[in-house]
Amino acid sequence: QVQLVESGGGLVQAGGSLRVSCVASGRTFSNYAMAWFRQGPGKEREFVAATSRSDRSTYYASSVRGRFTISRDNAKNTVYLQMNSLKPEDTAVYYCAAKRTTYYDEYVSTRSQYEYWGQGTQVTVSS
Repeated sequence: QVQLVESGGGLVQAGGSLRVSCVASGRTFSNYAMAWFRQGPGKEREFVAATSRSDRSTYYASSVRGRFTISRDNAKNTVYLQMNSLKPEDTAVYYCAAKRTTYYDEYVSTRSQYEYWGQGTQVTVSS
C-alpha cells in the first residue's frame, strides 16, 4: 500500500501562484510514476500533469501547459505541482496519484491506471 497526503492548497487571486505537495509513504517512492488530477465543482476528475519515476519525462494537460510544472524529489518521497498564472477555472480539489511502473522514464496520464490516490487539497482562485 502507498499512502499519499496532499498539502499546500488555499485561496489565491487570479494571476497568482501556489505550490501543492504530496508526500508518499508505505512503499519505495521511486518505483512509482506520479500524477496530479483535479476535480472542479460539478465536473469529473481530470488529468493535470504526470511525471515518470526519474522525473525526466513529464506530460501536461493542454489547459495547464506553460503555467504548471510537476516535479518530484525521490529523496523526500514528495511530488510537487507549481501553479503559476492561476485562473478561476483552475479552482478544484487537486489529487495526487501513484502507479507502479516498469520503466524509469515512463509517465502515465490515464486516470483509470492509477492505483493509489490522496485525499485531495482544495485550490480556489478568485477573480
